[in-house]
Amino acid sequence: MQVFEAILSDRGSKYAVSGGPVGNRAEAVEFVKTLCKDRKFAKATHNTWGAVLDEGPIKNDDGESGAGMVILRMLEREELRDHIVVVTRWYGGKKLGGDRFRRVQDAVRYYLDHRDPQG
Repeated sequence: MQVFEAILSDRGSKYAVSGGPVGNRAEAVEFVKTLCKDRKFAKATHNTWGAVLDEGPIKNDDGESGAGMVILRMLEREELRDHIVVVTRWYGGKKLGGDRFRRVQDAVRYYLDHRDPQG
């Protein structure tokens, strides 16, 4: 599991991005559970995620409607399979509107650019 904390902020909201290899839906769900064992991530407003698996794409918006699809599209374009990416947001008090999708894209791009390709 790779975790990149405090990678960006926008109007008080703070973002982190995490990811790692998963082989199926159960492993993806377990990945998020493991991440949320860290109290900081458990208290986040959203832990949105996506993964492209052999069984098909899976995602969870965790209340950030549409964000899981943004993650999936980026993973599909990169052809990154059997790998989960989780974008975590701590709400800062101001609504971001459509900019929230740009921040999700920024977080996923950060992960893709900085992840260890070995894991």
